[in-house]
Amino acid sequence: MTRQIRIVHHTGYAYPEPVLGSYNEVRMTPRSTREQWVLSSRIEIQPTPWVLSYTDYWGTRVTAFEIRERHSRLGVTSTATVEVTRGGERAPGVSWEELADPGLEDRMVEMLALSEHIDPGAELRDFAAGVAREAGPAETVAAVVAKIRERIRYVPGVTHVRTQARDVWAAGAGVCQDMVQVAIGALRSVGIPARYVSGYLMPSANPVPGEARSAESHAWLQYWDGAWMGLDPTNDSAPGEFHVEVGVGRDYSDVPPLRGVYSGAAASEMYVDVEMTVLD
Repeated sequence: MTRQIRIVHHTGYAYPEPVLGSYNEVRMTPRSTREQWVLSSRIEIQPTPWVLSYTDYWGTRVTAFEIRERHSRLGVTSTATVEVTRGGERAPGVSWEELADPGLEDRMVEMLALSEHIDPGAELRDFAAGVAREAGPAETVAAVVAKIRERIRYVPGVTHVRTQARDVWAAGAGVCQDMVQVAIGALRSVGIPARYVSGYLMPSANPVPGEARSAESHAWLQYWDGAWMGLDPTNDSAPGEFHVEVGVGRDYSDVPPLRGVYSGAAASEMYVDVEMTVLD
């Protein structure tokens, strides 16, 4: 089914006293892929900055900007309309032998690296290895995600962007990005390429066309099964007609919506507001 969705994402920082300047990167523009097409998009920034736009190494659209004047508030608004078409695509399927091919391992090396940040710890690595000895790659993905959903409860506020996957597993609680990073680490530990996807998810399964709904950024993963196949651990489903993809990378650190540095005040307060509207 095809859906047209408009996303309006406001974010930025308020400072207790004027800062002298700031240097930032924004990753809030949806990608055009085989499953979605960007009909329109724009980024608005206040105060007016110097801007450079480019596509990064992972294929995510980036708006880099500098503000060289004193300001007490930084505001960024991304507005995009996307046509999403997802029809339950079937994976070509790969075997363990194919995943172990040196050519594939070389091509996927960055999506196989098990960094300290996404290493889920020995318990989940051992579980994944045990499943992999008895089942194929796709079945291993399903079993690992089921184990994560069994163990980790969705609890906002108990983690932050620097929380390591092994600590999420030990605590048994986290949010969508935590579940995704735990899953990515477990899959890579048995040789299944996996990558992080950032985007948005309509918060209602039956939205009223034309009615704006308050939403949030969302995360899911893609694993290699002869093609990149999506899986949303938080909702125990493949991405559907209400998922809008923005960026991909090794983990969250490759795709934050807004990242930068500033000169001046010792503190800042971030704000975020996302609205999604189904247009048809």
